[in-house]
Amino acid sequence: MRRVWLSCVAVLFSTPIMLAQAQSHSEQEKQQDIERHRAMAAAHTAAAQCLASGKDEQQCLKELQAACKNLAIGKYCGMKHGH
Repeated sequence: MRRVWLSCVAVLFSTPIMLAQAQSHSEQEKQQDIERHRAMAAAHTAAAQCLASGKDEQQCLKELQAACKNLAIGKYCGMKHGH
């Protein structure tokens, strides 16, 4: 029982340290992340404008995928929603 308690205490004390290490990004990494999000937002805005213009949904998806190549994960540029 004492081992379990000591293990729990160790985890509780190490968790904030691990989180602080995981969340500490350099200013350069932070700026790169900001720019990546802006680029994804611009790609999604363009996709919305494409759909609003009356173009085919598949064509707009292809344009979104091209704009997001090497930018986000998945074929929906990091964002997927239901239809």
